[in-house]
Amino acid sequence: MPNIVVVGLQWGDEGKGKIVDFLSEKADVVARFQGGHNAGHTVVINNEKFILHLIPSGILYKNKICLIGNGVVVDPEALLDEIQGLKERGVEINKNLFLSKNAHLIMPYHIALDRENEKMRGAKSIGTTGRGIGPAYCDKIGRVGVRVADLLHPDIFREKLEANLYHVNFLLEHLYKAPVFTVNEIYDRFMGYAGRLSEYIADTDLIVNKTIYEKGNVLFEGAQGTLLDIDHGTYPYVTSSNAIAGGACTGLGVGPTKISRVLGVAKAYTTRVGGGPFPTEIRDSLGEKIRDKGGEYGATTGRPRRCGWLDMVILKHSARINGLTGIAVTKLDILDGLDFLKICTAYRFKGKIYEEFPKEINIFNECEPVYEKVQGWKTSTQGITDFDKLPGAAKVYIKKIEKMLRMKVHIISTGQRREEIILLRDQFSR
Repeated sequence: MPNIVVVGLQWGDEGKGKIVDFLSEKADVVARFQGGHNAGHTVVINNEKFILHLIPSGILYKNKICLIGNGVVVDPEALLDEIQGLKERGVEINKNLFLSKNAHLIMPYHIALDRENEKMRGAKSIGTTGRGIGPAYCDKIGRVGVRVADLLHPDIFREKLEANLYHVNFLLEHLYKAPVFTVNEIYDRFMGYAGRLSEYIADTDLIVNKTIYEKGNVLFEGAQGTLLDIDHGTYPYVTSSNAIAGGACTGLGVGPTKISRVLGVAKAYTTRVGGGPFPTEIRDSLGEKIRDKGGEYGATTGRPRRCGWLDMVILKHSARINGLTGIAVTKLDILDGLDFLKICTAYRFKGKIYEEFPKEINIFNECEPVYEKVQGWKTSTQGITDFDKLPGAAKVYIKKIEKMLRMKVHIISTGQRREEIILLRDQFSR
């Protein structure tokens, strides 16, 4: 049966949560493969809003197995708070959620280092959420990380903690002039987490591969978006993990031959949060209007998102890097009522035209977008579930996206709610 990866094609916040929630109905396992609680997926069911940070969107369906893979970095307190919050709202979490033994833990000193580092950067700060994601991945790559499995072995946990604090406290005290941590303070707190998390800890790679072997449907869920990928995004204004489709293999322990399809999710316009270049950003009242109408505020931090026109240069890059088999376009309804729309088809930098994504950050930061102007539509698209009932100009807009990307649009979202969707191709059909 199909095993499908869902990835963001822009700078995150594309509406992947809704798309994953919609697809979860036919999935047996929904698995998160990278990122941390610096990302948020918003799902609206019967006018009730759920914001998920670490737990896959499939948790909102009964009888779905949800996995948090080894590629995710986990703040135990944040995960436990999320579990408790969902239980209080009637969501069943009982032998349907599993956390990888190999996932790395976000420690209190990671959060301190993240914030102090951003503070020291000043005007050149990256714009992180300050939740310790980057430093946790640094320790992972530096081979000094603390993993979920270590919670089950107190002696090993304490040994790693003592070794790490020796170096971390030196930095905090002498470089950042910030408060230091004690071993006992962190040890006692995390041993408390261990007792509460132990029922969820498992070999998630075995679970997901067993499902694939038994011909079940697996839905792989990423966080952030391609332009925030550590290798293929707008470095250094990126996240610290691989948010592209390939991250599903490394982040869950699944071979690339087991991936059937890759569905890319893109907004009908473009947004990004925090610092970094954004060629198609709309810097006038129209950008503010789109932000307010689209509710473009971070699900995790509440930070206002910068809004801009659809950028086909980055979408072509994302389609190629991810090996897409189809596209989902979200928030089409937010563009209702505009006289015209713009689509960026290339960049201009010092007289030279770039039709492909430039790797040099100075070019990307200083380039001028080349636009194609297209007709807007005045009729509402909200809640439409049949492509033929879309306004003519909206259909033309979708067809232009398909033509420019040489890729079919399989899903169109026309509102926040689960049922406000146009399905053009069933992802789980053979």
